[in-house]
Amino acid sequence: MTRRSLLFSLAAPAQAEVALITHADGPHLSAYIEGLAKTPEVAKVYLANAATEQQVRKGLGDKLIAVYKSPGELFKKHKPHLAIIPMEAKLAPPAIDAALNAGCNVMAEKPACVRPEDFAPLVEKANAKNLQLALALCNRVDPIMRQARELIQTGAIGKIYGMEMHTIADQTRLKNPAYHQSWTAQKSRSGGGHLLWLGIHWLDLAAYISGSKITQIAGFAGNVGGQPIDTEDAAAVALKFANGTFGTLTSGYYIDKGKHLFFKFWGANGWLEIHHDRPENPLEWQTHGQPVQRMKPTQQGGYTPWVQHIVRAAIHLEKPVLSANESLHALKTVFAGYKAAETGRTQTV
Repeated sequence: MTRRSLLFSLAAPAQAEVALITHADGPHLSAYIEGLAKTPEVAKVYLANAATEQQVRKGLGDKLIAVYKSPGELFKKHKPHLAIIPMEAKLAPPAIDAALNAGCNVMAEKPACVRPEDFAPLVEKANAKNLQLALALCNRVDPIMRQARELIQTGAIGKIYGMEMHTIADQTRLKNPAYHQSWTAQKSRSGGGHLLWLGIHWLDLAAYISGSKITQIAGFAGNVGGQPIDTEDAAAVALKFANGTFGTLTSGYYIDKGKHLFFKFWGANGWLEIHHDRPENPLEWQTHGQPVQRMKPTQQGGYTPWVQHIVRAAIHLEKPVLSANESLHALKTVFAGYKAAETGRTQTV
């Protein structure tokens, strides 16, 4: 450890206080509860929603210190280091704003808005206050994604020419009448469908792994399955990156169960593949003229490692892997994709 990092670590608080702002059936709430329970740096959790108290107390035990009716009531009495906000997209911006006004770092379940224009002022406020604001793009801490980024950034396959991606989930959920009534199936409450809920992960990872922002997007989005929802269940987009790379993404609810998750990068000196739905062989790559190499991680990704990272970043024990500006760019990319589909014209992000 360098002298600078040692002083940085010594200056940071050893434990964190966290505000959990949510509602009944908050998205991925159980995963966040588990993550907070398994994060040793979390000393105290304050909950701003009485309806979820039983669920949260069961998962957190003595870590749950107090329960409040609203974020405003919570922040009048406490100044947590971090607010975790798993909420319906339409409801999230005021809660994020309240946390930032209280001087709190924020991690919000994506998309955290129904249009980027509602998220942009929050990014400006976070940056002005030198606070962290991140969407729950948790795959950035996945060991496979980090290794893929390192390989590409260090030139293992040379200059990147192109990439192909797909993120496919189950059509089965869309046939459930309860899903038809949920906020995720209503565009006015969710902002969008598969591309915004799941495709956004892969769009963000494409920029993260390649080290280059998406600058243009074109494609299609719609309801190919015919279920009674007004959000898209399918999207296919073409991408251009700042470094000149081209890419494609297929994003949809197509299969009966499980997920199909895939990346392929082609470079001047080789290729790299990620089969994220195949834990026995998720990452392989080849430099021209050399044997194919494979990596199987010793650690898993998911929400618990993500929560642990976010908490540690909030108390300055780790450098954040995702910035407020990067979170906003991911949202702008998705909504530019929607506009491209509506107009039939390539959009600049």
